[in-house]
Parts: sequence; structure tokens; C-alpha cells
Amino acid sequence: MSTIQPPSETIWWKQPLDRVEFTWILIALTWSIIMFIMMPLWHVYGKQNLSNEAYRTTPAAFMKKAQAMVDEYTVRTETDQKIPVVHPPPGSDVYLVARLWSWWPLLELEKDQTYRLHISSMDWQHGFSLQPVNINTQIVPGYEMVLTVTPDTDIDQTIICNEFCGIGHHNMVGKIYVTEAGQ
Repeated sequence: MSTIQPPSETIWWKQPLDRVEFTWILIALTWSIIMFIMMPLWHVYGKQNLSNEAYRTTPAAFMKKAQAMVDEYTVRTETDQKIPVVHPPPGSDVYLVARLWSWWPLLELEKDQTYRLHISSMDWQHGFSLQPVNINTQIVPGYEMVLTVTPDTDIDQTIICNEFCGIGHHNMVGKIYVTEAGQ
């Protein structure tokens, strides 16, 4: 058989396999099986993919819950836009609103305490990326994403939008202040 001439038999599965070709097929099959097994193992033991909950909601209903939390737990305001900073008690539900082009409100959470973080978008699809812990999830209008978070470092955490949401996307940055318990 020549590379210039077509094979005399045109039925491809009746052609004999070369040893090198069989080796590469075996390598690809083995690697596929390894990756197939690793995906669920990484989800369970990798501590990177959070198991979260999602609920249908409306922007008005979610904003009402977020505003109630802000009214009850605001400790101060920051920036010239007077963005509220809320300090909810440990174990409580915390609401975070994504809207063009901001995260509202700023959060102040206690170190080593667990919170249920509810996030929803008022307008477009946004990406929630919590740094430096590298938690990532998509925030879609009409859905309330619920993540269980436990700040375990003294480092303040930054929230960025990692899904392009328009001309002010680069300004969509939020903050989680991490404080010691009881402060």
C-alpha cells in the first residue's frame, strides 16, 4: 500500500492495524478512562467544585430579601456611592446582588464561621469569582444561587465578575471583609 495510491479495499474497518496505530488507540482509550474516573473524584475530593443550590426567583423578590438584610445588619457605608457594609450573624443567610456593574452590598463575615450566601442577578448573566479562594459560579437572572461559605483566613476576599457583562465589566468588583469572631 502506498500513501499516493488509495487502498485497494475501501472498507476501513477491514484494514489491518499497524502496531504504532494500535498503541496510540490504547493510550487514548486509557487516558479517556482515567479522565472519566477523575471527574467525579475531583468533584468529591478536590474541594474546588462547590455543591450548591439554585432556586427560581424574580429580581423584585430577591431584592426585597437583600434590602431587608441590609436594613437589619448595616454597620457602615463606604465609597462615594455610600455602598452599605453588612455584618450578619454567623450561620445566617446573606444576600448579594449582582447588577450592572456592581456587587451590592459589601459583606463583613467572621473568620471560621459558616454562612449561606444567596446570589442573584438583576439584569444580565454575571460570573461570581471569589478570590483568593477561587470559588466560581455563574449568576443568572431569575435564579438564586446558594453557596455555603466559611472564610478561613484573615485575608479580605475580592469578588469579581468573570463573565463579560458590558462596557463597565472591568469595574464590577465587590469585597468580603473577614473579621475575627466577636468584632
